[in-house]
Amino acid sequence: MFAKLESLERKYEDLEKELSDPAVLSDQDHYRKVAKAHADLSEVVATFREYKQLSQDLEENQELTQDPDPGMRELAQAEVKGIKEKLPELEQRLKVLLLPTDPMDEKNILLEIRAGTGGEEAALFAGDLFRMYCRYAETRHWRVELMSSSESGAGGYKEVIASIAGDKVYSRLKYESGAHRVQRVPATESQGRIHTSAVTVAIMPEAEEVDVAIDPNDLRIDVYRSSGPGGQSVNTTDSAVRVTHIPSGLVVICQDEKSQHKNKAKALKVLRSRLLQMEQEKQRLEQEASRRSQVGSGDRSERIRTYNFPQGRVTDHRINLTLYRLESVLEGDLDELFDGLIAYYQAEALKAQADAAA
Repeated sequence: MFAKLESLERKYEDLEKELSDPAVLSDQDHYRKVAKAHADLSEVVATFREYKQLSQDLEENQELTQDPDPGMRELAQAEVKGIKEKLPELEQRLKVLLLPTDPMDEKNILLEIRAGTGGEEAALFAGDLFRMYCRYAETRHWRVELMSSSESGAGGYKEVIASIAGDKVYSRLKYESGAHRVQRVPATESQGRIHTSAVTVAIMPEAEEVDVAIDPNDLRIDVYRSSGPGGQSVNTTDSAVRVTHIPSGLVVICQDEKSQHKNKAKALKVLRSRLLQMEQEKQRLEQEASRRSQVGSGDRSERIRTYNFPQGRVTDHRINLTLYRLESVLEGDLDELFDGLIAYYQAEALKAQADAAA
């Protein structure tokens, strides 16, 4: 591990020299690549340098524990104790920082939310979840763009698809895929009984054209007149677009825009991301037997979280974390949940790495 860290530190120093090179500064594309590589290494190098400095401080203080002055010995012993407590924490942090990164972590995402069992109540909760993710995106200064939606009669969503763009969006939201369960008394329930409904969430890294090549001959594109809830006309032109990917059977419908061209562009964007997700899932299934480090399937049938309104609690079943502040969670205060999930899956990855090395 330490040989690798030394190598990364040398690379970091080389990149620092490059950033001050006039030739690099004059080529903005190259400069951006170097600056990003430098920034990507900054945390692991800073942590490694702190570790090395503490190790040196430990040696010096261990020598001072033999000092003839009792006061100096006592001071050195206290320092040694403090450093010995901190070094294992830093070593663990370095192991986490050296874990292979998910190449998709830098990607923007497509968020898909669908009402499941529970009818109108599920559709209303799909709307609650969509607002929750939008509010979280605001706190991170991410951009949210509605791609497609199908509203229910009471103001919820049967389905809503949005793109979320910003810094490392996928790395924060990738563990949200799965079934989200809500337990509450619906507004229409006269007896005060608690109903259980389910909503499925899918988080897909946004696929660029370079990630997924689509043969135009594999597509069937139909256009028709858009319609809103209850069948009322949204506009009077054939602007709605249905794209069918013939080899996979995937169908994407977009009708939120008044322009046929914009709806088609959005539909193709959604299609590319779904095809990328299918390819990722295929690879995951192939690797699962031999790789116990896999961090959950993200399968939509897998119940991952329960939102219990009568008790004001949110429980994430994967990490056994329960928070009794449902209201703030639904307002987008999600970092405690996300940090817990990331820490859990990092620990799983470290365990798998140790098992593989044994």
